[in-house]
Amino acid sequence: MPTVNTMRGPVDVNDLGYVLTHEHVRESSAGVPQTYPELFDHEEDVARGISRLNEAAAEGVGTVLIVTPLDLGRDMRLLQDVAAGVNLHMVPATGMWRDIPRHIGLGATVEQMASAFIREIEVGIEGTGIKAGVIKVATDVEHMTEDGGLTRPNELILRSAARACIATGASIMTHTAAPARAGDLQVAIFEEEGVDLGRVCIGHSNDTDNIEYLTGIMKKGAFLGMDRYPGGRAGGLNWEQRTEVVKQLIDLGFAGQITLSHDYGGARPALPEAAAARPAHNPDGYCFIIRRVLPRLRELGVSENAITEMTVNGPRRLLGGE
Repeated sequence: MPTVNTMRGPVDVNDLGYVLTHEHVRESSAGVPQTYPELFDHEEDVARGISRLNEAAAEGVGTVLIVTPLDLGRDMRLLQDVAAGVNLHMVPATGMWRDIPRHIGLGATVEQMASAFIREIEVGIEGTGIKAGVIKVATDVEHMTEDGGLTRPNELILRSAARACIATGASIMTHTAAPARAGDLQVAIFEEEGVDLGRVCIGHSNDTDNIEYLTGIMKKGAFLGMDRYPGGRAGGLNWEQRTEVVKQLIDLGFAGQITLSHDYGGARPALPEAAAARPAHNPDGYCFIIRRVLPRLRELGVSENAITEMTVNGPRRLLGGE
């Protein structure tokens, strides 16, 4: 059966269980944790990560995709120490987020970056031997040009991710600016590159209630990551409104192409006020969906079969299962 690379090695996709498809343990910037460890409390971050993830495991979560690539401050030592203490599968990521380093964005080729992503999937990340299980990419408003296209660095990363996906079978998880319909631009690149869109999840899609945009992506075959919960911290839809959008999409027959997650993780060290505000904004951490969203969906009449599609079966198919 197909497998997915995790922090502890490959796992059969049928053994992943309930999957959170878009999470973090800690966010930062490229190289900062390794170069300036003084800016972090490693032991505290490890303890918090273990506690929060085990809380989710105790409530039924079996797998968490940790979609933190290089430029979002990926710290393999942190992930190794957390993975050693948790009772679920953690899937690390290759790829690139919004802060594409200049040397890559202006100096690398698609072939070079695809090769780098493939190496992290097939050989390992940063000499650890731990292999990436998914590919993370991002397209936000700063990557979108006035003529409706993408900046050169962003297009480079999207095409590189597409080729790595085709070469390895690793799925692509994206960050988008959904109100600006950034997912459409990502899907167009992936289509040009020949990616099976059933292996793509267009993320942060619950930042909008534009049903035409959302269903358009799914009609092309991709998954939607309804993966910003609770939401509403910086304006936009609150969690109840986001859940009502999910219900609308389920009623339209798309439960099998929806995934649910939080985009939860530690605050960036340069923003200590964010660290203080985050617990108040989401006291449930990785359990917010289990404790609040799923009960609300049941109140709205969503079936257990549809919930299982979004949390177990759909993620399994996204990651390579039938």
